[in-house]
Amino acid sequence: MSQDVAQGPDPAGTGSSGWEAVVVGAGVAGLVAARELASAGLRTLVLDEREAPGGAVRGHDVAGLRLDAGADSYATRNGSVAALLGELGLGDDVVAPEPRGAWTHLTSGDGPLPRTGLLGVPAYPLAADVRRTLGTAGAARAALDLVLPARVGAGAPTLGALVRARMGDAVVTRLVQPVVGGVHAADPDDLAVEAAAPGLREALAASGGSLARAVRRLRASAPAGTAVEGVAGGVHRLVDALVADVTAHGGVVLTRTRAESVTRTADGTLALGTRDLHDPPRPSRDLRTQRLVVAAPGAAGLLDGLDGADLRDVRLDDGAPVTLVTLVLDEPALDAAPRGTGVLVGRGADDVRAKALTHASAKWGWVARAAGAGRHVVRLSYGRAGDEARGDVLPTGDALLDLALRDAATLLGVPLGRGTLHGSAVVRWTQSLPRPSAGHRAAVAAVRQAVDAMPGVAVCGAWAAGNGLASVVPDARAAARSLLVDTGPDAS
Repeated sequence: MSQDVAQGPDPAGTGSSGWEAVVVGAGVAGLVAARELASAGLRTLVLDEREAPGGAVRGHDVAGLRLDAGADSYATRNGSVAALLGELGLGDDVVAPEPRGAWTHLTSGDGPLPRTGLLGVPAYPLAADVRRTLGTAGAARAALDLVLPARVGAGAPTLGALVRARMGDAVVTRLVQPVVGGVHAADPDDLAVEAAAPGLREALAASGGSLARAVRRLRASAPAGTAVEGVAGGVHRLVDALVADVTAHGGVVLTRTRAESVTRTADGTLALGTRDLHDPPRPSRDLRTQRLVVAAPGAAGLLDGLDGADLRDVRLDDGAPVTLVTLVLDEPALDAAPRGTGVLVGRGADDVRAKALTHASAKWGWVARAAGAGRHVVRLSYGRAGDEARGDVLPTGDALLDLALRDAATLLGVPLGRGTLHGSAVVRWTQSLPRPSAGHRAAVAAVRQAVDAMPGVAVCGAWAAGNGLASVVPDARAAARSLLVDTGPDAS
């Protein structure tokens, strides 16, 4: 459903100099930055070309249930998201997932993910759940990590290469690949270590080179309890709270409006050319501002040429297109949560096309209560890097629902036909999971370096900070605060 959330007096026509700060992109990063600026007393405008704010953190209605259409949890590391939720009055609604654990679906059968691990890397290679998935030989090879010299894997450029050197190929293919595919829609051999697992290099150095001990160290330094948390009623409530807070401080969130150009005027202010995407379009006007935050993934193209920056050849990763299929099922046989909170699929498995399944009503108590007895919510995720290049194009319509039902039945081990389907929804995301490869990180560095020479300009967003709210939130706050320091709230 199209949603225009413009608020305030004549937001589309306030042309030239009425804005002390403009934020391009109304995902969580843009809204967090806008909140910082508006809270500092600046008249702030947020622009987004989509029909509703929130980016990949949005809600939707499925069979009478209000559910997350994108992210349904956040990493607890660094505590930044929980702190923000507390500030927005949602602190009492933070919830932990049910302690059921998740599974992997591989070519040789299913197995539990290690309960103590990081991106599939086991903290205790000889634990029973690790042996069950890797086999005795695979677990024994992984345990060699504990005695290998620190130099082994020290120079590995990617997460896959590091894990393979320290723990062997079985850990990569049977544990790390399914998890990284689900989290980043990418292969661990394409992801730089620092981007995929922040802090892992430092933990390795402090652990004598042992990957298992480094994972233990990182988990020990994380907040107590689960590694992820959610919000009762859905993480999308964060977006609603951010929009409400921005507008309460006099800000405006304007959807269906694209920022197409940025230039520097003779007096040093920034002029934005915009295009209205309504049908029929409303008149678009140039906007003037002293501060600009670009939180959208098209930052390089938008800022190219500003203050002499040459960003024509910068290629940020678009990420793999991701399709999420939510099924609301009437099937009491799922009450037993046969695969815990969900399943991650290894690349070699050819009996399903989904890369992951979340049993949402087994993962979150609030979903189970909302769904009611005997009714279940499962969500399947489709889309890995390179799928379209290989001609692996998903069907649409009823054919996609039939595929999702077959995949869910295979992954959960419970027959599921059309007769069990109470409701469904399909959401397609683009540019939502940029792969943090070495090439992408170099491109981000080039953009940040160029922006450092642009007075009054900052960038943020998952494309720059990395995937996940725990990366996005502190980076967005830092971006906004840098403009308050550099430009000062009283500049005009």
